[in-house]
Amino acid sequence: MNVALNPPKLFVRTVALHDHTGGLVDRLPAGSPLAWLTEDEGIVGWGEAARLDLDGAPASTEPTDTTRFAQADEWMNDLISDSQVQDEVGLPGTGLVAFGTFSFDPTSAGSALVVPRMLLGRRDGRTWSTTISDEPAPLPDRPLPPLQKPRPVGPLTWSQGSLSEERWMATVADTVARIRAGELDKAVLARDAFAEATSPIDVRTLLERLRTRFPSCFAFCVDGMVGATPELLLRREGDRLTSLVLAGTRPRGEDPDGDRRLAEELMSSAKDVDEHRMAVDSLRASLGPLTEELDVPPRPRLLALPNVQHLATPARALLSPGVSALDAVAALHPTAAVGGTPTADAMRLIAEVEDMDRVGYAGPVGWLDGAGNSEWGIALRCARVEGARARLFAGCGIVAQSDPRAELAETESKFRVMREALSD
Repeated sequence: MNVALNPPKLFVRTVALHDHTGGLVDRLPAGSPLAWLTEDEGIVGWGEAARLDLDGAPASTEPTDTTRFAQADEWMNDLISDSQVQDEVGLPGTGLVAFGTFSFDPTSAGSALVVPRMLLGRRDGRTWSTTISDEPAPLPDRPLPPLQKPRPVGPLTWSQGSLSEERWMATVADTVARIRAGELDKAVLARDAFAEATSPIDVRTLLERLRTRFPSCFAFCVDGMVGATPELLLRREGDRLTSLVLAGTRPRGEDPDGDRRLAEELMSSAKDVDEHRMAVDSLRASLGPLTEELDVPPRPRLLALPNVQHLATPARALLSPGVSALDAVAALHPTAAVGGTPTADAMRLIAEVEDMDRVGYAGPVGWLDGAGNSEWGIALRCARVEGARARLFAGCGIVAQSDPRAELAETESKFRVMREALSD
């Protein structure tokens, strides 16, 4: 992996804004915005004061290798120790902040940390701006950019991804046979699709549509990865950590009775309950060595989103001294909900049969600040946007009871999030 070992010395100033009432996305300039939003809160940024790019590891690297997280942690610690920070607000997401995206597989390129030149945030009714410069104090008060209306996406041409529907279902059927033969317990298989616009896609348009339609999810945009994930990999505030496990899915019903029937079917499904248990067991095994306390409820609850409903289990933990947010991210990724069980066997199977590079799909995406606070989600319900082209991703957990056509239908329901965000 290639690491820029000497991050720049930065001068950071965060001030409260008392008269800013507009939406955070409204202030984002065009280009390469950064964002992490839920409901009307979150942080957005633009420009680049510092950046770390990590190349993929050699093909011989173990699929569970965590080197990229350790290198990012080291780079961020060096950046924090060399920077001067004036923080007049003192909330998570103030001061020095880096947005991050990590590849699903250690051999894939695309892992990056980006520190913006300007950041705007809102939390608990308080709004702030952060200026980050390579010039020493006194830092200038940069005016916020004027309100800018995002551009519509325009006409789109759709095309299938790496595998046709028929080949993908055949891959699922083969994976089910391998699971029944005892090679592994579960593998999460994904597929992709492409959309081509006639001009560069304005990701601010996608962000605002995702934030509005899925207010309880985390709408994100980091280095070309754009989406709205329901899955909180972890939130760290001080030494406290929370996480949310999602595994087991049904679509929403067309009416209340149908919706209730699908929910009851999900809660009583042996296949989905078993898939969820594997994901919860994975979290316990990963976080246990890093925590002094770990509280995981014994049974999942139902999480209903506008397009699908999931089995969900929230977890809370007290981190052991010296454990960083990226230490926890490295321990948790890949969860059984996006990789499989056993982890290394599932990762090898995914690399063998998917016939595509996931890049940042199903990898960690989020932010961390200089005080150790952090929020990381799993990059689901998302697309990678490059110019006029968007590559969409969707996946589902394959276990011994999986039916290929039903799994295909599940991916279609998950594709719908980004298809609707891209459609004017």
